Amino acid sequence: MTTIAVVPARGGSKRIPHKNIIDFMGKPLIGWTLEAARDSRIFDRIVVSTDDPEIAAVATRFGIDTPFLREEAVDDVAPVSLAAIAALQQAQRHWNERYDVVIQLMANCPLRGASDIARSYEHFLAAGASFQLSCFKFGWMNPWWAATIGERAIPQFIFPHALKARSQDLPDLYCPSGAIWIARAERLLEEKTFYGPGHTFHAIDWKAAVDIDNYEDVELAEAVFHLVHKRGPS
Repeated sequence: MTTIAVVPARGGSKRIPHKNIIDFMGKPLIGWTLEAARDSRIFDRIVVSTDDPEIAAVATRFGIDTPFLREEAVDDVAPVSLAAIAALQQAQRHWNERYDVVIQLMANCPLRGASDIARSYEHFLAAGASFQLSCFKFGWMNPWWAATIGERAIPQFIFPHALKARSQDLPDLYCPSGAIWIARAERLLEEKTFYGPGHTFHAIDWKAAVDIDNYEDVELAEAVFHLVHKRGPS
């Protein structure tokens, strides 16, 4: 099995300018993902899919070849799956290689480590699915009690039936995470999305699933970073 990692890292982030290369705990944000990909030791090729020469230069400093910039899916409305597909096709043409498995690793998930990637890949191979997306289990923020707030601050519960049950009797709920998406390359090219037919979820620790989209997320990720490094990886 030949395996390629694709790290999407568009340059035009609006909520945090140059988000993918801001300093996070002493390194450019994308550097944590690049090191995790390298240290997982499962990839034949690691590619950073970016339209930004500055991001490409940072990737090069981390030992990742960046011989081309992204040619397609460069705006802020294109699905990230299309960016991964564009990178896959560019890599195949550039190196004249074919890959069996594509693993997309979002650059804004700095707490997902090499062991998380390796375990997810092992699970993917053992399960035999064509598409697998990382997820995490909801914890203290119980989504069964979710509500919108209407006029006069009156809550409208999304799952009103759950209010009649004890929390310990309700099934676990999971949220998808962009930390580790895996697909058979041929099937990804056919379906144009990691959410292809029969896609499966694989749960990772919620701390590994933390992603950064705004400055509040940066504060959360920094707090979790200190927690993880104080206690050691889970």
